[in-house]
Amino acid sequence: MKKNKNKKGSKLWAEFKAFISRGNVLDLAVGVVIGGAFSAIVNAVVKMLISVCTWGVPGGITGLITILPAINESQKGYEGIGLNATYSAHDFLALEDYAKYKDMYVTYGSTYVYKGLAVIDWGTLINAVISFLIIAIVLFTIIKVTNTLKQKKAEMDAKLLEDYYKKHPEERPAPVVPGKPAPTEAELLTQIRDLLKEQQAKKQ
Repeated sequence: MKKNKNKKGSKLWAEFKAFISRGNVLDLAVGVVIGGAFSAIVNAVVKMLISVCTWGVPGGITGLITILPAINESQKGYEGIGLNATYSAHDFLALEDYAKYKDMYVTYGSTYVYKGLAVIDWGTLINAVISFLIIAIVLFTIIKVTNTLKQKKAEMDAKLLEDYYKKHPEERPAPVVPGKPAPTEAELLTQIRDLLKEQQAKKQ
């Protein structure tokens, strides 16, 4: 029983090592790590650019929100305690019981919004869209350049191989006719022998 368990364990370990040593898995792991770091850089750049472009908006891009009207009593709860639906940062901090009410509001830029209200956060949406577009453009460029280099390398290799076959025609593999079985080793050797005989006959 122990031997069988050891065999199963060693087999599973061998399969696991074969799995993690595959090029695709390692490439994927590297891609995930680099992608995470790259995403952080993109987010920082986007945040900087947007903050410059929206410097005139109170609270920056995080202040770009649309507050939907209350449709039920829970969303109107702020009225029962004499509070407004929204406050500017200056007015909210000036409230007498600011510490008591601060957990009832969410901050968007320089605006405090009552938690019970429905809010469309345009700033977060714009930030996500721009980040996605930048990442997509960069990845597309990298893939495009990589594929172009691979194609040029393949064309160069094919040209070098063709030049070699022109200098050494006896080494050019026989063309395979569709539906016809590939020539055996003996047939290839026979073809090479015949070519050599023809070349010797021409020289004589």
